[in-house]
Amino acid sequence: MSVLGSVTWHSGLALLVRRSLQQHALSSCITIVSVALASGLVMAIFSVKQQTHDAFIGGEAGFDAVLGARGSQLQLVLNTVFHLETSPGNIPWAMYQAIKQDPRVLLAIPYAVGDNYRGYRIVGTTEEIFTKFEYQAGRKFKVRTGGRFFNPQLREAVIGSYVAQRTGLQEGDAITPYHGVTFNELTRHNVTYVVVGVLEPTNSPSDRIVWIPLEGFFRMPGHILKGGGKELDASHGEAIPDEAKEISAVMLKFATSRVGWDLSQEINSQGTVATLAWPIDSVLLDLFDKIGWVDKVLALVAYLVVAVAAGSILASVYNTMNERRREFAILRALGARRATVFSAIVLEAGTIAALGSLAGFAVYAGILSVAAVVVREQTGVVLNVFQAADVSVAAGLHVSILLLAPLGMIVVGALAGVIPALKAYSTDVAENLAPMS
Repeated sequence: MSVLGSVTWHSGLALLVRRSLQQHALSSCITIVSVALASGLVMAIFSVKQQTHDAFIGGEAGFDAVLGARGSQLQLVLNTVFHLETSPGNIPWAMYQAIKQDPRVLLAIPYAVGDNYRGYRIVGTTEEIFTKFEYQAGRKFKVRTGGRFFNPQLREAVIGSYVAQRTGLQEGDAITPYHGVTFNELTRHNVTYVVVGVLEPTNSPSDRIVWIPLEGFFRMPGHILKGGGKELDASHGEAIPDEAKEISAVMLKFATSRVGWDLSQEINSQGTVATLAWPIDSVLLDLFDKIGWVDKVLALVAYLVVAVAAGSILASVYNTMNERRREFAILRALGARRATVFSAIVLEAGTIAALGSLAGFAVYAGILSVAAVVVREQTGVVLNVFQAADVSVAAGLHVSILLLAPLGMIVVGALAGVIPALKAYSTDVAENLAPMS
């Protein structure tokens, strides 16, 4: 075939496809929408899955382990690191002091939890959380201009950026804590704290936290210290003996990775009082392994939607075959080959899939935008609409789902057009050119 003939052939196919889409605009639009939903859903599911996985497990954290009460390592990590779940219990102050003085431990940050401000968790801790702790490797908390970190001896608070955004709190405002991790107006503490700083966004669960001095947490009215087997109400201002103090957990940074193994043996295998959650990523990986069936179900749903979309393309094109038989017969009589007719139908199906795939990006952006709001509200983790998942298609080869899903949808659409194309291919010219009575 000459170059001119090739151009004419391709332009002829394009003309056939365009006219068919115009003649059957309603059914074509409905099919395009179904394809858009399928393509957008597939892209969104894979992107949300990978981003949440990376947010919880990926990246280098600024800590190595969490020390807490005897119980589930997963519950300890979710409660302390991601501020989800409830605290498994408390550990004695003496254990915190011992681990802090251990030369193998570079940093030990105590946490005391169990209160909230209108649903946002309050964490009692030391000023080291701001001066030494790194929420991610190489990144420390910073307060926005005009604020400062709290004075550990005063009733002051530092709030996360998301708390400030949702509550409208600013430096100088007073807040009243509530007992428990769930907001209940009836559990209000009779004490106020002054907001002295708002943290710059970290895109982490810390954005949803209200930080107060550990001493203030101990002395909050209604908090009864039970360390040493005796109850102590420290709200009256007297000195608190160390044996009465308890904390919820300790965030730890080790000198070497070997330290984690040694302490795990000492605390988890040989001890009976506390639990060391180490390494953090392995603990969370266990969580994703347990809920992996959810990802499989969501993926299956996405694939079923793709199958439905492919069926829609097949039905849409196939249902036009009877009314187009005479058109195909005329084309054949004018010299069009069977292959031309076949190609026109497959190209039409592929075009519908391609248009739907383009519209699918809008569906993807919509789904991920809604998911990002929900995920941030519940966990503090921020999803990025423009960060697509990479899917492994071969050994060492990864392709962005934003490329793979549309291309795959186009291929599926073209394949769906094969059956109606075969019907058009077999059109009998003489029979369909006979005068219509």
